[in-house]
Amino acid sequence: MTYCFAPPSVSAVPVAGSNLLFPVHRIYCVGKNYAAHVREMGSDPSREPPCFFLKPADAIVLDSVMSYPPGTNNLHYEGELVLAIGKGGADIEPDEASGHIFGYALGLDMTRRDLQTHAGKLGQPWDTGKAFDESAPLSPITPVEQCGLLERGSIRLWVNSQLRQEADISQLIWSCNEIISQLSRLYTLVPGDLVFTGTPAGVGPVEVGDEIRLEIHRLGQLHLKIGKNS
Repeated sequence: MTYCFAPPSVSAVPVAGSNLLFPVHRIYCVGKNYAAHVREMGSDPSREPPCFFLKPADAIVLDSVMSYPPGTNNLHYEGELVLAIGKGGADIEPDEASGHIFGYALGLDMTRRDLQTHAGKLGQPWDTGKAFDESAPLSPITPVEQCGLLERGSIRLWVNSQLRQEADISQLIWSCNEIISQLSRLYTLVPGDLVFTGTPAGVGPVEVGDEIRLEIHRLGQLHLKIGKNS
């Protein structure tokens, strides 16, 4: 048997400090996982638990420029800590979840906010607002062996040198271990999965020419410029 056309190449992310590539299986994302962000989006963190959604693996952007996407006039940034899963499993207990983390990355959950909001009002999925081309800019992955387990530490984002987001990883409503545990009860996690853990308050729009800088404690920085739609 042969393919009717050539299969797409595997999406992969460089591993910091090595020549290795991390092959990406799925990208899971957690929404509403910092209380202040939940409130700024008009919801109540005490009543609405974090929610899950997915992005396609080929939404990853590794270079320094992302094209402004079509179909929107309201592109938003959301800076996030990303978990890279190195050991799969199902029904993982929270106290065992850290053993499934290969490493961490800095990520941007870029969002067509107008499309997401419209879909939400109609009770429709968020796919057009969240799962579009180049919607997941990502840094190289730093292995746990290099940075240790991240349970606290600053996360900050600037747009054109203006600080827009600032929080601490310890403020996550669901911790990294709890996220892995909950996901593993909905999906069988496999090596190669990435998990965006949620964004702090301070999200907002960007335009063509804007420059984003995301910084997370012990992981360095991710730089991104918004370019014209190609």
